[in-house]
Amino acid sequence: MTGGMVIIGAGECGGRAALALRDLGYEGPVTLVGDEPHLPYERPPLSKDAMTSEAPLIKAIASDELLAERSIRHIHSVRAVAVDRAGHRVSLSDGSSLSYDKLLLATGSLPRKLPMPGLGGRCVYLRTFNDALAIRAHLKPENRVAIIGGGFIGLELAASARKLGAAVTVIEAQPRILMRGVPAEIAEVIHKAHEAEAVNVLTGQGITAIADDGAEVRITLADGQDVVADLAVIGIGAVPVTALAAEAGLAIDNGIAVDNTLRTGDPDIFAAGDCCSFPLAIYGGRRVRLEAWRNAQEQGALAATNMLGANEAHAAVPWFWSDQYWLTLQIAGLSDEGRSIVRRDLDDGAFILFHLAEDGRLVAASGIGPGNAVARDIRLAEMLIAKRAAPAPEALGSQTVRLKSLLAA
Repeated sequence: MTGGMVIIGAGECGGRAALALRDLGYEGPVTLVGDEPHLPYERPPLSKDAMTSEAPLIKAIASDELLAERSIRHIHSVRAVAVDRAGHRVSLSDGSSLSYDKLLLATGSLPRKLPMPGLGGRCVYLRTFNDALAIRAHLKPENRVAIIGGGFIGLELAASARKLGAAVTVIEAQPRILMRGVPAEIAEVIHKAHEAEAVNVLTGQGITAIADDGAEVRITLADGQDVVADLAVIGIGAVPVTALAAEAGLAIDNGIAVDNTLRTGDPDIFAAGDCCSFPLAIYGGRRVRLEAWRNAQEQGALAATNMLGANEAHAAVPWFWSDQYWLTLQIAGLSDEGRSIVRRDLDDGAFILFHLAEDGRLVAASGIGPGNAVARDIRLAEMLIAKRAAPAPEALGSQTVRLKSLLAA
């Protein structure tokens, strides 16, 4: 009997891959293995709706009924501990094993640990729904919350905590928030929004000591000041989960290294989502690893297609978004690729920064504004990037020139 398709990692990417296999007509066994007790679910709500909703619920990708209807076997609360490439078998933490024809590693990423002594039970990380529930219990008007790290997760969590009335301090070691992948002009808008909501944002502040006595957390900063909190949430980035692949002898390069079809060095093993690094043709084959909801969706579907024998290359333009207070940030492309920036003013204080390569190609667009103010133009910019278009800078900067007309041209 064939082992069929085995997917390690039952998150966004793995869950989408399992469903895609059935959508593509595959009739053999599909097995989805996850280390959480929950159904596959979306993670973006964890820092937002799961914090602020009166009755937080998992936003599941599929119900038990749908998985059963699609004949997808979901093994939960179990980890994969070893891959026998020669024997085409995966060993699980409960002592069982699975045979496979094709294997997809969608192991995701884990929060980067803060390498300091003194961290106790009031110093926590956010990755799972259960983590979100534990953090939410502390988000009360009388409580103080310190967030270590001024990236997307930390800032979204700060906005949620303020909505619930908690006093919030954000501590960022870098000179500004959102240093990775977000232009300074947009980061400044978000910084001011947090300050307007009474968040104490401390940038350029390293941490010299943390003391967690079980009742409160005392964080000593490089300049000598102390931040005292009832809870400290650490959000200093994520690291890809690669141990299983590395122990199986697969190449690691800022994640499980795959080619443009998401295939590893083993023709029967694929990797997708947060755990893998891959070459982006539209950026000259630059190898990247993307921690993004849409990338997990797209790569789950692409991996399923190629596991069934196709040889389709990854061609999607990276896309990121974040909701904080009344603002929505959207970025298409890799904003650190641009050599020059052109600004296009929109309504309600919204604006977009267009990033141009040295040859004039549009390589990224970063926008921010209330609600969906920048969504349409970011989508059109994404399409221009995909077409490797080189619009005239003056056209990009003009409010009277519609991006749709540039796309048609």
